[in-house]
Amino acid sequence: MTDTATPHHFHTPQVGDPVPWFRQSSTSNPAYAFDTAAGRYIVLCFYGTASDEAGLQALAAVEGPLRSLFDDDRIAFFGVSVDPTDASEGRAQENLPGIRHFWDYDGQVSRLFGAMPHDAQPSSSVPLRRFWMVLNPTLRVRAIFPFKADGSDRQDILAYLKALPPVPLFSGFEIPAPVLVVPDVLEPALCRRLIGLYEDHGGEESGFMREIEGKTVAIHNPNHKRRKDYTIEDEALIRQLQERVIRRINPEIAKVHYFRPTRMERYIVSCYAAEDGGHFRAHRDNTTRGTAHRRFAVSINLNDAFEGGEVSFPEYGPRGYKAPVGGAVVFSCSLLHAVSRVTQGRRFAFLPFLYDEAAARIREENNAHLGDGVGAYKA
Repeated sequence: MTDTATPHHFHTPQVGDPVPWFRQSSTSNPAYAFDTAAGRYIVLCFYGTASDEAGLQALAAVEGPLRSLFDDDRIAFFGVSVDPTDASEGRAQENLPGIRHFWDYDGQVSRLFGAMPHDAQPSSSVPLRRFWMVLNPTLRVRAIFPFKADGSDRQDILAYLKALPPVPLFSGFEIPAPVLVVPDVLEPALCRRLIGLYEDHGGEESGFMREIEGKTVAIHNPNHKRRKDYTIEDEALIRQLQERVIRRINPEIAKVHYFRPTRMERYIVSCYAAEDGGHFRAHRDNTTRGTAHRRFAVSINLNDAFEGGEVSFPEYGPRGYKAPVGGAVVFSCSLLHAVSRVTQGRRFAFLPFLYDEAAARIREENNAHLGDGVGAYKA
């Protein structure tokens, strides 16, 4: 591969731009979803290949003077290689916490970020731009450092990273997550009734959706999510719950987001229990074709006799949200969010999704992309 400074045919995000989301093979996951890395500073290094001096010295700096900065809490590093021999000969290796590499052998990521011409395929003659890119916790470009022949870019990136402000203050002050908090959605007696249903019937282990080979499938991984759900079947109770959402949540969504939900998905009582280590790691709720119709998530706490179990939004800081009994936290399904581990007691919650008629058509159209065990939908 050849280095070039020529910008022709390169589409590089600039400072202030949000970067593209992608899935790519990596040292830690064969289909790493890059958007889930938000919530800390990210350093992307498009070294291309470590088979020459420039790439080799960049990785030496990562494992040397830069190493202590990459802790996965404040800063995470992702190298991007288009050379299969970097993996087979062990030149680029994962080193946790903080250091991972993308195996970008098809050039997908390099084209998206302007390290390779947007219309090129990896080959020994394709022009290659090599640079460091620093992203803020919302995955927007904060700084770009092109490789320099004298290697001074490595000192520049070191000084820059050392001077970064704390993650919650990346913009100069703490940014509140763009979420709604709506109290008094469900009255205490209704909350107790829902908890009673769970305690009478018990819950089943709850999974999460992933896109695998073009199909949306249900996955169970207790390291990623641990929660049990009871599905409400009483039609009269379902109508009561719909009425509360229509009367008390929908007007707030309309006021703030100028969106009017008309449909509701999922009537469950969920339980995050301390004895199970209940939690849900950072995720988004609409990233598969089977979930692409979801517009807003609603998290209504049914009790408060628990510790932990707070909903947080890593792109906007570490603050956790714990709604009062019967109160809701409402947020866009595209926001990265997590539920912290419940350390004492059990957190009970009612967790529907809201969408509209246009999204209902999308949901029906995506039936063809549902895997086994994921029920089809008719609008």
